[in-house]
Amino acid sequence: MAEVTVAPATQRRMSAFDWARVLLLGAIWGGSFFFARIAVAEMHPLTLVLFRVSIAAAALHLYLLVAGPSFRLALPLAGSLFLLALVNNVVPFSLIFAGQTEMGAGLAAVLNSTTPFWTILLANAVTADEKLSLNKVAGVLLGIAGVAVMVGPGIVASLGGPVWAKFAIVGASLSYAVALIFARRFRTVSPVVVTTGQLTASTIIMVPVVLLWNGPAGLFAASPPIWAAIFALALVSTAFAYILFFGLIGSAGATNASLVTLVVPVGAILLGFVFLGERLELFEVAGMILIGLGLITIDGRILGRR
Repeated sequence: MAEVTVAPATQRRMSAFDWARVLLLGAIWGGSFFFARIAVAEMHPLTLVLFRVSIAAAALHLYLLVAGPSFRLALPLAGSLFLLALVNNVVPFSLIFAGQTEMGAGLAAVLNSTTPFWTILLANAVTADEKLSLNKVAGVLLGIAGVAVMVGPGIVASLGGPVWAKFAIVGASLSYAVALIFARRFRTVSPVVVTTGQLTASTIIMVPVVLLWNGPAGLFAASPPIWAAIFALALVSTAFAYILFFGLIGSAGATNASLVTLVVPVGAILLGFVFLGERLELFEVAGMILIGLGLITIDGRILGRR
């Protein structure tokens, strides 16, 4: 599918509505780490991925039947949607949930916030309209410093879980960066249709994976609070959130859309601290500040005014 020609990202400015979507998505996806942390206490990560995408897909199919547009619009894009499902759902969800079996929700969200740094590097290499600039390079360096502060103490003193869990979250961030660039080709398609197609493809992929890996035994054996967290994760943090997200990519571009993770760590850390009793370490706060400064620098607005 041919891409639509757009103005260069360096000339593009996000509207007030775009920024509102960034803030709302950051809060919603901050909560997703909170819900996932609850759910993985009783459910295998791969099974949780299956329920997250299948419940969200079912809800969106019902929505399309009632309000439209027709899901038939997604059928010619089936191959691309399956690839998008792999890099935007199956791989990152599995890595994140696996990582969260060994680490807190707040730290997982902060490591996930490195997504913009991988996105701008990849966008510079493969796109013509989202190139690196001085403020983006400075932001990348601040972000790398933030990740080093967050991961370094854990490597030395085994704080916050094993190192492999941290690298699982970073791997998910790399997968999301690939998905952000790839999703640019769907800018002329309704965000609801793209979201429904992506989640439907993810469900088709995950059903045999879960059955072969875990088998059907105990598939639904979770307590009511766990199911409440799963439905919140599927309906709010997946179905609704991805509709907002694909709309944001279409209007603001991949790099700007990735800035949503500036807000995610704050919500996740506060939820984990307040509701899960997680300890808030000073190095986590310091790393979050550095990553936040990096994302602000990438955006360039405040520095440009000064």
